[in-house]
Amino acid sequence: MTTESDDVVITIAGPDGDEEISLPEPLFDVLSDGGETTAEVVGDILVLSCAQRIHALVHHGEDEIGDDLSPVEDRMMSLFEERFGVSFAEATGHSH
Repeated sequence: MTTESDDVVITIAGPDGDEEISLPEPLFDVLSDGGETTAEVVGDILVLSCAQRIHALVHHGEDEIGDDLSPVEDRMMSLFEERFGVSFAEATGHSH
């Protein structure tokens, strides 16, 4: 992997192995809410992204997978609210 001198390398450890990704360091200054660590910023982005993706699949997808994924969406929305202290609907202004 090629990195620039001001990139931050993030290591994600998962059940199937590890993955390293590079992100520009100045990105964290822009996305941080003050005293957040780089790991906290990445965690916030991950939770937000997963909530957005599962919501889109369940409620806006063209395939009929919504019912099968409804319990997954319910759990993801609970995790979102635990992390951010507000519901996904409140945070995004989008609800069903």
